[in-house]
Amino acid sequence: MRLGINTFLFTSPFTNESTKLFPTFKKWGFDTVEIPVEDPSHIDPAHVKAELDKNGLVCGSVCACMGPDRDLRGTPEQQQTGLAYMTTLLDQMVTLECPSLIGPVYSAVGRADAVPPEEYEQQWQTVVGHLKTLCQRAEQKQRQVCLEPLNRFETDFINTCDQGLKMIKDVGSRAMKLHLDTFHMNIEEKDQATAIRKAGRVLGHFHACGSDRGTPGNDHIDWQPIAAALKGIGYQGDVVIESFTTDVKVIARAAAIWRRIEPTRDEIATKGIKFLRGILPRKGKPARPAKRAQAKPAKSRKKATAKKRR
Repeated sequence: MRLGINTFLFTSPFTNESTKLFPTFKKWGFDTVEIPVEDPSHIDPAHVKAELDKNGLVCGSVCACMGPDRDLRGTPEQQQTGLAYMTTLLDQMVTLECPSLIGPVYSAVGRADAVPPEEYEQQWQTVVGHLKTLCQRAEQKQRQVCLEPLNRFETDFINTCDQGLKMIKDVGSRAMKLHLDTFHMNIEEKDQATAIRKAGRVLGHFHACGSDRGTPGNDHIDWQPIAAALKGIGYQGDVVIESFTTDVKVIARAAAIWRRIEPTRDEIATKGIKFLRGILPRKGKPARPAKRAQAKPAKSRKKATAKKRR
């Protein structure tokens, strides 16, 4: 597993200028960077890729930022705007050599309304159709789209692993994967490890967030079963710290961060990666078994004893 950092912790929007963060991310030990592209015009993908290369990093994921005007179950205009936006992101991801488009790719974040079952089903079928179109494009470009269930306060549409898996089944594309997040699962799942095992090989992306959106490991989540479940399903994707602070005002308001959760945002990154490195097997770096002192063969022990007597 590679360890990554979402840039929302430090800046919004991410622009070409934001690549100045890369040397720090590298120094802290991150393998990948997750870039929320709020508007495709904000970046030159070739420039960002060059800066990643310069610092020995990769863009492991691009996060779809689904505002009110981007909603695959919204008005016809919102649907087309959302689909066109994510299609453009897939194009940029080719240049970035980024494998995964992640996030709530189905609806605007913050849309949470009780609707009759008939209306919900109609919305579901509308989203299925649009995601089929998006995933066809992703297949052509050899990318994957990782759908993230959000908690009930951020969406009424897909909250759980089970709902995400149903959507993936209905879309029926090999490019469609599941994206799980410990913050959202802490609210919506009965047991996070069970949800991970249920996702199995369909799990394409993973966010490691504290229960309060702070540092993973500095919270009440039971992380050992989560780590064991990821190992058990053979997960080889990225594990990304996605936390928010009051330092980035726009994102703080969007994510309802009203107080300072940790002393500094740097600590969320540095202490978070240290914690995750301690509990997760790293890609290409399996945990080494503890060395045991080996007893010398009897013959060798006799020689050593005779030598000592002389």
